Amino acid sequence: MSSKPIYLGVIGVGGVGTAFLNQLARLPNAPSLVLLARSSQTLTSPAPAYSPAIPADWQTASANPSLTKSGPLSPPEIVSYLSSAPGRSVLVDNTSDPALASAYPLFLRAGISIVTPNKKAFSSDLSLWKDIFAAAAEGKALVYHESTVGAGLPVISTLRDLVATGDEVTRIEGVFSGTLSFLFNTFAPVSGSSSAKWSEVVTQAKQLGYTEPDPRDDLNGMDVARKLTILARIAGLEVQSPDSFPVESLIPAELASLPATPDGVSQFLARLPEFDGQMAALKEQAEKAGKVVRYVGSVDVGKKEVKVGLQQFDKDSAIAGLKGSDNIISFYTKRYGSNPLIIQGAGAGGDVTAMGVTADLIKVLERLQ
Repeated sequence: MSSKPIYLGVIGVGGVGTAFLNQLARLPNAPSLVLLARSSQTLTSPAPAYSPAIPADWQTASANPSLTKSGPLSPPEIVSYLSSAPGRSVLVDNTSDPALASAYPLFLRAGISIVTPNKKAFSSDLSLWKDIFAAAAEGKALVYHESTVGAGLPVISTLRDLVATGDEVTRIEGVFSGTLSFLFNTFAPVSGSSSAKWSEVVTQAKQLGYTEPDPRDDLNGMDVARKLTILARIAGLEVQSPDSFPVESLIPAELASLPATPDGVSQFLARLPEFDGQMAALKEQAEKAGKVVRYVGSVDVGKKEVKVGLQQFDKDSAIAGLKGSDNIISFYTKRYGSNPLIIQGAGAGGDVTAMGVTADLIKVLERLQ
């Protein structure tokens, strides 16, 4: 065991952040939580003692008079605070903040390890991706980001293991969005018995909390494109950014320019029924061929091709048979031959995403000790 304690900073106490803190509170031998921040406020344990530790619950913590309260801290200020702690430090970023993501190299060069579900860091410009891993090597720090693809499913760790052990990954294919999985499993089920209109299914998914507050953030395909960028890079392709390959948007062109405001979202949902005929035609075309339509992402490693969009699948295929909002990811490799290695299960939701973050944190703690 390490003689020095490990200090933890946590940023973000939204859905995933709160679920993570609940799981952290139940960890045996949890590290000492010394920084807890949300967008408007930061709580820290007073230096130089870095004690008392912060309770893993925002309400309890913010009522504790012995903690230091301040406004939001800049990344360099957080680096300075965590790197002065008398032991190794880990930052858990439970946000989707691009500014914080672009500051990861600062943390890593200072020896602060990072655990995060924030896709922005790993799917933006290729230069940031390279800088993150170079900085980690330089600062002898660790980076774990399992939850950036498939929430708590072991997608990234499996792909890294395949690559590290010398298997040749030829193709990756799957349904990477819990939202789009739910939409198409409901709109075009294998039984073919759904009479639901596309606009009705989108509205239902929003009411159930499956979509982002603005459903266009799911329907534009960029969330899937970010996940594909991450997997393609791990598989060895130098993908420049998520908009450097074809991504099929499901937003009608006429509605794409509506403002990203609550009013714009209401207008979008009100006008979406005008375009139900287009989606019904795609569904019927697939049905005539004995197939179903699904929204998938694929990486062809040999051809260096990445693409995201609608495809038709046989009704007895694993992708067609998905239920609810499940994800499915198939890895085709030399070792696994014609039968791919398949990972399937819930790919969205606060608790399962937080599980991926917590599991990553446990791995980092084991490696640092």
